[in-house]
Amino acid sequence: MKTQNPIHKKKLKAAYKTIFEAKFINEILVVSEYTQLKKGELLIDIGDEMTHIPLLLSGVVKIIRKEKKKELSLYYLKKGDTCAISFANCINNKKSIFKGVVEEDVEIFLLPVNKIDEWLIKYDSWRYYIIDSYHFRLLEMVGSIDNLAFLKMKDRVLNYLIGKLHTTNLTSVDVTHQEIANDLNTSRVVVTRLLKELEQEGEILMKRHKIEVLEK
Repeated sequence: MKTQNPIHKKKLKAAYKTIFEAKFINEILVVSEYTQLKKGELLIDIGDEMTHIPLLLSGVVKIIRKEKKKELSLYYLKKGDTCAISFANCINNKKSIFKGVVEEDVEIFLLPVNKIDEWLIKYDSWRYYIIDSYHFRLLEMVGSIDNLAFLKMKDRVLNYLIGKLHTTNLTSVDVTHQEIANDLNTSRVVVTRLLKELEQEGEILMKRHKIEVLEK
């Protein structure tokens, strides 16, 4: 049995009280592990054994697919989210095929995989939460595929910036041109050129390591 700090308990209830019933939250507190990760650290890496499911209390995690030394950003996890793909890998005893990188310092509860099946039967709220998570992540990945297939790179860059703003709830994006290039699987030179075009068109305002998306 794990003993949780009262502050951690308060944070878990604040983040998930509208999603899970009180009884389930108390059970999570008994069997889960609380941890913190700093920006740039890995929540999970490709090839890792899946032993826990993350529940985010705060911060942002970027989920990345990597193939032949190239990376593609798929979606972001934030407060109230879990990684549905991690759930699938845990159930099937598969290793991770994605990487989760901390974008903003996070607080997480790690739920043991050996409780997942039991909770699916025991708690309707957990079952609905997992189904909703799958649905939402599927829509996000379809959106990523649509961006790749149908949008010009300039539109992809603008959508990327708008998406990061929605994820962080900030007024500007703290990101370098190289980071954008890495996430969109293109070159820094291309990103720099397109950002200048977007600024000239009045879509964005560039500052040092920060980019503001302008309202129209």
